[in-house]
Amino acid sequence: MNLYDQIGRNKRRTVFYIGLFLVFIIGLGWIFSSVYNSPIILVIAVVLAIVQAFSSYFWGDSIALAMAHATPVKRAENPELHRIVENLAITAGLPKPKIYIIPDAAPNAFATGRDPKHASVAVTAGLLEILDKDELQGVLAHELSHIGNHDSLLMVVIVVLVGVVAIASNLFFRVGFFGGFGRDNDSGGEGGAIILAIGIILAILAPLAATLIQLAISRKREFMADATGALLTRYPEGLANALQKISNYKLPMKYTNDATALLYIENPTNKRRSWFSGLFDTHPPVADRIKALMEMGK
Repeated sequence: MNLYDQIGRNKRRTVFYIGLFLVFIIGLGWIFSSVYNSPIILVIAVVLAIVQAFSSYFWGDSIALAMAHATPVKRAENPELHRIVENLAITAGLPKPKIYIIPDAAPNAFATGRDPKHASVAVTAGLLEILDKDELQGVLAHELSHIGNHDSLLMVVIVVLVGVVAIASNLFFRVGFFGGFGRDNDSGGEGGAIILAIGIILAILAPLAATLIQLAISRKREFMADATGALLTRYPEGLANALQKISNYKLPMKYTNDATALLYIENPTNKRRSWFSGLFDTHPPVADRIKALMEMGK
């Protein structure tokens, strides 16, 4: 698959997952409104679905940056960082993205934004501290590749929508468990039992669904961003060395979780993984990524 195929595929996936989210939330609203004979529930579900889908597309990047506690960095504060990003953006034929710093000692980075004109790159303070210039260029080139490939839009939409689905599932579970909106309705007993059953099923399936959706964002996106970034810098060893240093840092980031982990260049939670749970990682093993980069340099 070439770069243009990947970009087209990411755009189609974004539309698909937003549509799937709308169907899921509106479908739940329809079920609850039918059980409790309350049309307002369906209205609320429709409004919620549309607002959240709209928000994930236009403001998902702001949400991701806020969750990471990222703050914008001015050129005067770090002129070298601005120069590196600017030069790489020119090489990649992209507008210069906004630059943010995450106040965290763990080395990591991510890119976000709905398109190259509305993109941002965030790096941790720890990343700037432990990487040399070549390694930092490798990481930033990787993140700019995500922007150019439109990975950043797809990933941030998934992060926001998966979070909303999990919250909605938990809400409906609580509604079902405690009797909810219309216990006094004539169908309260039967309806409450149905809602409880639906809530339990949702509570069980929501984490699995979130994992499967994240896995649908193929690990190949990381290999492609690695390769594209290495072509930008013409020095694959820089990114390979950076990945090694990032993976050697064993403490997790302070402001992250499993939902936002796929945004970062490497999993920021640093949880111990068994061979089975590793099958569900959103990132390929660092060793495989380094191997592929080193082979590019031969």
